[in-house]
Amino acid sequence: MIKIPKIRSYNHKRLTSLLGRPPLKKVFLQSIFLISFYLFIPFLLRSVHVLPLRFLLVFYFLNSVFLFLLLRNYFNKKNQVAMQIQDFQEKINIITDQNIQEAKSKKSFSEKIFRYSELKKIIEQINKKLDLDFIAESLCQIAFSLVAHEKGCCILYLVDSQTHTLRVFKAKKEDKKLVVKAKEGDIFDSWVLRHVSPLLVEDIRKDFRFDLDKLSEQDTRLISSLISSPFVSENRFMGILRLDNPRPGVFSQDDLRFLVTICDLGAVALENSELFQKTQDLAIHDGLTALYTKGFFIDRLNEEFKRTVRRNSALSLFMIDIDYFKKYNDQFGHTAGDIVLKNLSSLLVDALKDYTPLISRFGGEEFCVILPGLEKEKAVAIAREIRQKVEKAKIVLRRQETNITVSIGVSGYPQDAGEAEELIIKADRAMYEAKAQGRNKVVVA
Repeated sequence: MIKIPKIRSYNHKRLTSLLGRPPLKKVFLQSIFLISFYLFIPFLLRSVHVLPLRFLLVFYFLNSVFLFLLLRNYFNKKNQVAMQIQDFQEKINIITDQNIQEAKSKKSFSEKIFRYSELKKIIEQINKKLDLDFIAESLCQIAFSLVAHEKGCCILYLVDSQTHTLRVFKAKKEDKKLVVKAKEGDIFDSWVLRHVSPLLVEDIRKDFRFDLDKLSEQDTRLISSLISSPFVSENRFMGILRLDNPRPGVFSQDDLRFLVTICDLGAVALENSELFQKTQDLAIHDGLTALYTKGFFIDRLNEEFKRTVRRNSALSLFMIDIDYFKKYNDQFGHTAGDIVLKNLSSLLVDALKDYTPLISRFGGEEFCVILPGLEKEKAVAIAREIRQKVEKAKIVLRRQETNITVSIGVSGYPQDAGEAEELIIKADRAMYEAKAQGRNKVVVA
């Protein structure tokens, strides 16, 4: 660590005294001696005719020359002292400026040490959980605290996988009442998205790269300076972490470098979260139809049944089976069978989109549907509509247009069962009854 010496303050009087200015008492005594010697004594001697007038004139002439030389020497020394004072003052100013710069450098260096010493904690924090919401919240808090010092605003954008546009996922604000209107980002976020590069703007009014008229149309909140960095993993753009402030010149290159480091770590954590989410999705969703798996469906059925009992509400369940499914596999091959399953899955999702259903591929060509809060009578009417839609829907298999039919069994709480498992048993029996009656039918338990 560099030790900076403390600079003492010297004014003009102090410097003059240090350079040898004589004490006042000494000057006074010398003045009395000179006046006595050059004025009173000669005149006294002249008055008693001891000294001739000519001698007195020569005496004063010589002493005048001597006095002139003394005065010139005095003023020369005075100028030298003034020059020395000026020189010392310049040196003091230079050392003071150096002292200030060293203090600033020391403060900046200490801040860097603190920031980068926090990296281990940052890695531990964002890797505590694989939950996306937790990771985003942690990244926002870290950047807002360590870089922005909880001033201004911190926004975390993520790329929507379907629309491929930015959307606000998390935000931290100094002013809690502040509203971020640009939900899909503004001109600065578009620049980062387009260039896939970090951005530093010290003062937006002096930055020729951006049109401020467009900014005023997108967001009305005051922004003067900002830094922004993308989340990039293996050339895949995942989002943006941005800090902005209403005052200009708030952020530096060091701030941007540290934000980039945070985003590099954050990109890995976000990617791990995505992989974890996909693994979870694969565990609860059927790989072919994207519907819920049987195990997850039964767990959810038990939860919904308990909730229905507590609320004294209704619950309906469909058991659906494709008629003569083996025929499609034998005639067109197993790939055709997969096409049939996918088409029926899409049709079920579309037909039931207004009823918040839980749809599962229950096994093979069987599907099971929970309709929470729906009375059995209404559920029967919906099941009949589904049967008709399936029958009318056209499916192309090996360039041949064909169609399928389904048999549906319907059960409901509280009419048919006092337990969740009993609902499935009753609906399954009703479905087999529909098959026994000739298929392509809806049978109520």
